[in-house]
Parts: sequence; structure tokens; C-alpha cells
Amino acid sequence: METQIKASLISLLAAIKAADGQKVADETARLDQFLEQGRAGLPPRLVHFLGNRSYAKALMLLEGETGGKGLKG
Repeated sequence: METQIKASLISLLAAIKAADGQKVADETARLDQFLEQGRAGLPPRLVHFLGNRSYAKALMLLEGETGGKGLKG
């Protein structure tokens, strides 16, 4: 599921940059579904970022760019 979340985050951030409102809405809804379905099995920090709609931070976490801690920190 984390791979799908990452792809959705990338798509969402690109849509925000392109000012594509429909795509932003679609990807936001998709991320909300991922969070609802996978909350129990996802890393707590990822759940926190997705729940607070801190999407850039969630993507950085998935890419391992959070001070070298990645998903394990």
C-alpha cells in the first residue's frame, strides 16, 4: 500500500503545481481512502502526516528524506 500512497502523493503534488483542481480532489480522496483502509498497518508517522494532510512530509517520509530516519525513525 505504501507504494500506492507514494504514487498518489506524487500525483497530488504535481496536480497542485499544475492547478488541476479535479485531480487534486481525486488524489486527496484516494489518500483519505488509503488512510482509512490501512491505518492499522501503516507506520504511525505516515498515519500522522496523512491524517493532518501534510502530504509533502508524507512523501519525504516514504522517500526516506526525514533526517535519515525514513519509516523506521
